[in-house]
Amino acid sequence: MKVVLQRSKNSSVSINNKVVGSINMGLVVLLGVGKNDTIEDIDYLVNKIINLRIFEDDEGKMNKSLIDVDGEILLVSQFTLYAETRKGRRPSFISAGSPEKAIEYYEIFKDKLIQNGIITQSGIFQAEMEVNIVNDGPVTIIIDTEDNK
Repeated sequence: MKVVLQRSKNSSVSINNKVVGSINMGLVVLLGVGKNDTIEDIDYLVNKIINLRIFEDDEGKMNKSLIDVDGEILLVSQFTLYAETRKGRRPSFISAGSPEKAIEYYEIFKDKLIQNGIITQSGIFQAEMEVNIVNDGPVTIIIDTEDNK
């Protein structure tokens, strides 16, 4: 799995000009599911994301986690994180998980965030979405579970 995390002051996702999910302070999580991903990858990422110390303490140092600051998550499915661009000019998505696997893992991921007490909003899987992100910092972090193996 691949995620792009953006620390956010507030963000939202809209479909056909209607907001379907929004958060205040927290993280926007763009989630890509790969064809070789496992449930263990979900567990690893959820734990990593909610405990990653990327929020500032009183001294301005990144010492606080999403849990510490009572932050929220806006979760957005993003299969294009698996774009392969080494050859040609059109990206290949051969490493991306099938839509069936991706929706299953996306929903499990979302449920695990909620089970950990994280207020979680989301887009709609496979919908054409407009994502508005107010990146705080800016802080943007990329995590790939392949790096953990």
